[in-house]
Amino acid sequence: MTSLDILEHFEENCCVMRYTTAGQLWNIISPREFVDFSYTVGYKEGLLSCGISLDWNEKRSEFVRGYNHPCGWFCVPLKESPSRSLLTGYIQTDLRGMIPQSAVDTAMASTLINF
Repeated sequence: MTSLDILEHFEENCCVMRYTTAGQLWNIISPREFVDFSYTVGYKEGLLSCGISLDWNEKRSEFVRGYNHPCGWFCVPLKESPSRSLLTGYIQTDLRGMIPQSAVDTAMASTLINF
């Protein structure tokens, strides 16, 4: 992820955000942007966040617009080390655009490891 901007704020835990990713594999995979509705709440000393991509009229030409199907993230402090947390994400992303599947598999694996 290279940037995250709040586009619209509805209430304390609810917003529309845009985030971008850098190009991958020498820009074989172009930079992407995603615009998601996000809802985040506290849950058992941690956080639960869920979201889904929206159709958003404003598009930037330097990015390909990706799409996230319903997704969720759990961030829970570790009992044995309260200054650290375990982040678990469930996502199904459609990167869109014309990309060889082997390039997607390689880029996603390295990106998730680095994340």
